[in-house]
Amino acid sequence: MSGLLTMPVVPWSVAGALLVVLIAVLLRGRKPSGAVDDAVLEAVYVMAKAPLELREGLDQAAADKVAARLLQLLKCLAIGITDGAGTLLSWDGEANEHYADLVDPIGTSIRKHRREVVSHDKMPCNHRGTCRMRTAVIVPLIVEGQTEATLIVVGRTRGKRIVHMADAVARFVGTQLEAARLEETKHQLNQAEIKALRAQISPHFVYNALNTISSLIRTDPEEARELLQDFADFTRYCFRTEGTFTTLSDEMRNVDRYLTIESARYGSRLNVRLRIAPEVQSVVLPFLLIQPLVENAVKHGIANKPGGGTITVTAQDFGTEAEISVEDDGVGMDPALLDGMRDSRSSAHIGLTGINRRMSQVYKNRYSLMVETAPGAGMKVTMRVPKFVRGVRPDMLNFAAEVPAQSPRRGTARAGLPDVTPNAS
Repeated sequence: MSGLLTMPVVPWSVAGALLVVLIAVLLRGRKPSGAVDDAVLEAVYVMAKAPLELREGLDQAAADKVAARLLQLLKCLAIGITDGAGTLLSWDGEANEHYADLVDPIGTSIRKHRREVVSHDKMPCNHRGTCRMRTAVIVPLIVEGQTEATLIVVGRTRGKRIVHMADAVARFVGTQLEAARLEETKHQLNQAEIKALRAQISPHFVYNALNTISSLIRTDPEEARELLQDFADFTRYCFRTEGTFTTLSDEMRNVDRYLTIESARYGSRLNVRLRIAPEVQSVVLPFLLIQPLVENAVKHGIANKPGGGTITVTAQDFGTEAEISVEDDGVGMDPALLDGMRDSRSSAHIGLTGINRRMSQVYKNRYSLMVETAPGAGMKVTMRVPKFVRGVRPDMLNFAAEVPAQSPRRGTARAGLPDVTPNAS
């Protein structure tokens, strides 16, 4: 199955290279070769740190750091940065008293999305004989057609050199703001996907779970109490707000809760086997990656089969990866229908499309679901996830350090299995 296109993040290296080349050209005419090389190296060093400061967007703290770096790089008189409304976020250097004289040109730059060059000769100045300011260049930083900020470069000299340098660094900073915006958009999409998965947790499951617990209160109050605790922990895990990633151990603990509740409802019609190799329990994977697949197996595989059936969830070591499969011996489906589900957002088989999309986003299209099915032959969904991905870490709070020991409930079998060989489909 295909996933969504991953959101591209604009690399800073392109803009940085242009900036370095421009600075080298500007300096080559007045410095010997060794000095030019030193200037280029310094530019690379200074600007390499800018993406870290702009990664979370542009606020006052980030503006202060970027302004200081640009002042060090350009060796101009001052650097100023405003937000998209023209409010000053940072000013580093001299001539800060002239910011008030630049308010109108800043407003013009924001409204008209163009560079403004202001000569000191056209400003009122109480220190005209000693003021070292000669030119101020105001460049709008435009992201997706909107001015997100303005960059003010105050120079000691007049001429095109200061204008070219302001344009170059503005392109670089603008690229970083665009990358931060794309990163935020990607984060919002991930959160929206998780919210969608939460919303798609069947209301019928909630109703049936509570109904099952209610029916046991008089006949088996201890069982009802345990199921109520499982239901509370299940919903707390699914609807908590922290984190995008979790461990396989935590995810499987929640799958166990879900299947425990469903086993109480279906009784002998639902058999469960959890086969989780100990060495893969610490693998980190996206939150709510497995539970929707298990819910599909119950709702669309076993529930529709007279006499019920068995669901087997397996996780095993696969070298640098963990292989996870959810298999049922239920009613199955026509494999040709899978193609029509790739872009479907219907409630039927809710997990396949959304999970495949999330895997593509997290793992850069290197991993996706593998589905094996046939009418009357059940369904097996297999995924492989890498054991380590840079930037992917478990940020969900654990409910417990280890999976609590439980006596197998009716129709269930749970066991660790270091070397599982999945059944052939």
